[in-house]
Amino acid sequence: MTDHTDRTDPARRARGTASPSRATASDQAARTGATLRPLGEVGRRWPRSFAHRLTTPLPGVRAFARLAREGAARPRPGALDAVPRLPVERGPLPDVDAATVAVTWAGHASWVVRIGGLTVLTDPVWSRRILGTPARITPVGVPWEDLPPVDAVVVSHNHYDHLDAPTLRRLPRDTPLFVPAGLGRWCARRRFTRVTELDWWEAAELPCGDGGTGTVRFDFVPAHHWSKRTLTDTCRSLWGGWMLTDGTTGRRVYFAGDTGYGHWFEEIGGRYPDIDLALMPIGAYDPRWWLSDVHVDPEEAVRACQDVGARNMAPMHWATFVLSAEPVMEPLERVRAAWERTGRPREQLWDLPVGASRLLTV
Repeated sequence: MTDHTDRTDPARRARGTASPSRATASDQAARTGATLRPLGEVGRRWPRSFAHRLTTPLPGVRAFARLAREGAARPRPGALDAVPRLPVERGPLPDVDAATVAVTWAGHASWVVRIGGLTVLTDPVWSRRILGTPARITPVGVPWEDLPPVDAVVVSHNHYDHLDAPTLRRLPRDTPLFVPAGLGRWCARRRFTRVTELDWWEAAELPCGDGGTGTVRFDFVPAHHWSKRTLTDTCRSLWGGWMLTDGTTGRRVYFAGDTGYGHWFEEIGGRYPDIDLALMPIGAYDPRWWLSDVHVDPEEAVRACQDVGARNMAPMHWATFVLSAEPVMEPLERVRAAWERTGRPREQLWDLPVGASRLLTV
């Protein structure tokens, strides 16, 4: 499906930016105050811990004891009954050119983003199972062998459902990886040679593909989350989302990563106007007393989309792995209801089945 919406729709005019005023990637960098870093920069010194970036303190012993006592993280009775109804629509990737943006949902937080003639994977997890969770309940939306050559990968943080070593091992070691501060060493140990670590409000650029003459810009932006992969590395690397901007067309896609709700969304929207599409998590939110600080629920996801000023929203982070207690179809039902209550056009909610694609055209 292709979006032919007028690029000067009322929501965009309200933000004071119509399509003719879209700046180049370099102009946008100056306007947002983002720091442009060189690709593959090595030798940067990071703090030993990023715990000072936490929005709220991590759960303590009492919270873990309550979780164990109540069994609250396990699916409630009947929560998995609707698994056969989860939407899956695996199809071929659309043909695109350098002027077209296309997104395909591979499942969970994994997207195939085609922008500026590049193929970019977000938090690629093609494994059937990840550490500590049951096997995925829907198939990967895009078979690995059907992917075009991957031009770049962005990683939001190091949790196993977002940073999957078996999937990354499938990539050529010279694939450009864009990762949070502190995660470069992990990638280097796996012999990746083009790793760019960024702090919040930093960016780097890749040349456009498919004959494009400009660049695609990768900005790392804050999120309300945390990081941990082993018993000893809590918050040793950063977490965040990614803003992908085609410097030629001005098309902009916001990948929110994994996040709770909070003040960062308004600041992101203020720094990065004209967001065409927000890839926003809607699942793994129940129980709220345990997960509200780090995972938005569907209503908060819609509110966050409004905060950043995105014209369209594509839900993710549901229908793939069972990570929490809510019924498996509930995130979709609630996000549709929340979107309807905003009064925004229904077609701007891209509630894609696993494996489905959607296009933006100039």
